Amino acid sequence: MAVANKDQKLDALLTAAARVFAERGYHQTSMRDLARASGVSLAGLYYYVESKEELLYHIQRRNFEQVLAGMRERLTGATDPVDRLMRFIDNHLDYFASHMAEMKVLSHEAGALSGESLQVVEEMKREYTRALMDILAGIEETHGPAHANRRVAAYSLFGMMNWIYNWYDPLGDLGVELLAQNIGRIFLGGYVGLPVADSSLPRTNAG
Repeated sequence: MAVANKDQKLDALLTAAARVFAERGYHQTSMRDLARASGVSLAGLYYYVESKEELLYHIQRRNFEQVLAGMRERLTGATDPVDRLMRFIDNHLDYFASHMAEMKVLSHEAGALSGESLQVVEEMKREYTRALMDILAGIEETHGPAHANRRVAAYSLFGMMNWIYNWYDPLGDLGVELLAQNIGRIFLGGYVGLPVADSSLPRTNAG
């Protein structure tokens, strides 16, 4: 019971810390700032973590754990590659629409980690990216050659989904389900499905 209570308090602390990191930036935030925002004394803060970086690590690790667990659950039993992609998108947006501050922190502050903490988070990110890349490979096998490099496509989709913290209002008139459907359609078909000839694309300057 005591362990569960401690975990709940740590979760609340991580939520408050993510909000402060998202608003002020990791490097501009002090442990004193975090103590004030969380309503925990500075001494109490050090009871849960040894440093600001450890707080950032816990924020990143816990959120990646949860989004990965959700992804695995959503993909279980799904075999159609397009259906798997839509489930992947829906899980990502459903989770982060209710964790917008955490999304911003995960997007902007990963470079502040070091050592083993960085390695753990990077491995989670690699697993998540590999899952998406495998889904895209399945779509290519089923529906024919893609019009773009798979790695470019994967990171472009992550960019579309992760940018929502800048504009999306979870309480607005655009629900998460509709948001996921639209992002999936834009990614798969383009905005108007307009074919683009290679000759019209910008070319790099070889000289």
